[in-house]
Amino acid sequence: MTSELLLDVSELEAPEPLIKAIDAVQRLAPGTYLRFCHRMKPCHLYDHLTQRGFESDTRVGELAACEVFIWRRGDTAAAKAAKAAAATLKPWKD
Repeated sequence: MTSELLLDVSELEAPEPLIKAIDAVQRLAPGTYLRFCHRMKPCHLYDHLTQRGFESDTRVGELAACEVFIWRRGDTAAAKAAKAAAATLKPWKD
C-alpha cells in the first residue's frame, strides 16, 4: 500500500524548508512519497536528495506555487504513486 506524506513549508523562511524536507525524506517508510509544497522552487534541495538516494518530480502546484514529489530511489510503489499524483499537475518550467 502506498501513501503520501504532505509537507507544506510555503509560509516558512530559509533555511527551515530545506531542513524540514531533508528530515522528512529520511523518515519515509517504504511505499511512501513526500509531497513538498513551497512558495518557490527549492533549488538547494535537489543536490541533497540526489546524495541521499532520492528522486523527485517538480510541478506547478495547486496547494502552493511549487510542489515537489519525492521518493526513495528503488521504491517502485512510491515512485509509481508519486508520478501518478504529479501527473495531475503541470510540469515546472525553469
